[in-house]
Parts: sequence; structure tokens; C-alpha cells
Amino acid sequence: MKNLTPVVEKILIINVIIFVASKFLGLNLVSLLGLRYVFSPQFSPYQILTHLFTHASFYHLFSNMFTLVTFGPILEYYLSSKRFIYLYIVTGIGAALLYMLVFYLEIGKIESIYYNYLVTPTPKAFTNLLHKFPHIYNVYHNFVNDFFNNADDPAYIARSKAIVAQLEPILKHKVNIPIVGASGATFGLLTAFAMLFPNARLSLLLLPIPIKAKYFVILYGMYELYTGIQAHPADNVAHFAHLGGILFAYLFIKWYQKSTSYR
Repeated sequence: MKNLTPVVEKILIINVIIFVASKFLGLNLVSLLGLRYVFSPQFSPYQILTHLFTHASFYHLFSNMFTLVTFGPILEYYLSSKRFIYLYIVTGIGAALLYMLVFYLEIGKIESIYYNYLVTPTPKAFTNLLHKFPHIYNVYHNFVNDFFNNADDPAYIARSKAIVAQLEPILKHKVNIPIVGASGATFGLLTAFAMLFPNARLSLLLLPIPIKAKYFVILYGMYELYTGIQAHPADNVAHFAHLGGILFAYLFIKWYQKSTSYR
């Protein structure tokens, strides 16, 4: 660790300590420090910061810490330790805020469709709701078609209500899953590096040739946007948090470049 800069080293140590304490000492730190849905009874404001230093798996920890130790030292050296701390915290919290906003809008839309169905349990309202749960929709695809052909049949309406009743615990579980990880901040570091050293070439395991940092971040950002919009139910990655890290790093570096240009 002798090649690590002071702040990078401290961030790495904090992350490792919290992971070890959670995994090997029986402390449920993911539940305590993870970021909850803003209207969850388990939400606390401190989680907006603490989730950045908490990881649920070794792979998650390793990938984020690898990015930290790869790009962190050169950024800390270039920006100064103080500015590097600001960059890390601003991008991490900014990523969390964007994720919270998107998740709030997503849950609000589902709740709106849900209450619309309760008021008017029509096949259209039922289908609109099930589309928000693709894995459930696929199971009852045939029933959906039959419901459209028997829209006024009390038996079909009752059956649709029974299916919808299954969705409530799924939604409650969804809003109570804690979000953890430094991914928003590490995406911020990657973006900052690409803006400050746009022509630096990155060698990646999945690509046979080196790619310039600026192109890598653009491609990665496009991928995160696409997967975030797709919102596959089996995907547990907070893509909009990654995009938030990219966005706030862009704003931070633009501010830094503007402020230093006047000196």
C-alpha cells in the first residue's frame, strides 16, 4: 500500500473494515448502513453517506476498490487530497440523490397504476400494472388475454384481484432493499480521470485493444443509460446511481477547471 495516496488509503481501509465486520463478525451493517427508500420506515439521512463504504459481496467490494486504487492516486495527486475528498463525496452523494429521485418516481408510478386498478379493475388497468412486474406478467400471460375477452365477468375480476394481491408484498420487499456500494463514487473517479486525461489509454480485459479514457466513459455511460431504462427485473444494479456519479463528476471537474483558470 506504499504507492497509495493518503485519502485513497483511508477510504480503502474503511471499506475493508466495514466489509470484514459485516461478513465475519456477524454485524448486519448492510441493513444498518445501506441506503433505503426515502419513505421507508428504515430510512435515515446518514445512509446517504454510509452506503458508500458498505458492500454486500467480495466481488462488489473488489471491483470498486480496484477502480479506487487504479484511478484514485493520480487524481488525488493532481487535484490535491482536499479536492479529492470533495470529488469522492460529491459524486457518491450525487449518485445516491439521482438514484433516490429515479426510484421515487418509479415507485410513485407503480403506486398510481395500482390505485387506478383498485378503482377500476379493468383488463387494461390490470395489464398496465402487471407490465411493471414482467416475471409475474409472463406467468399470467394467458389469463390476461382471457380477461380482455371476459372484462365484465365477476370471476375474472376476482381472479385479477387475487393476482394483484400477490404484488403488494413484492413491492414492499422492493422498497426495503438497501442499496450499498461505492459504485457511484468510483464511476465519478473514472469520469474525472477521463476528463482530465482524455487521451490516456485504458487496457481492459474484455477489449483486445487499448481504448482512450474519454471514449470508454462515453460508451460505459451509454450502456448504463440503456440498462437503466430497460429496468430488467432480475437486474439488481443501481444503474442510475452510476449515471449520477458520471453526471456529478462532470459538473465537479467543470467547476474545478473553471475555478483554476482564473488563477
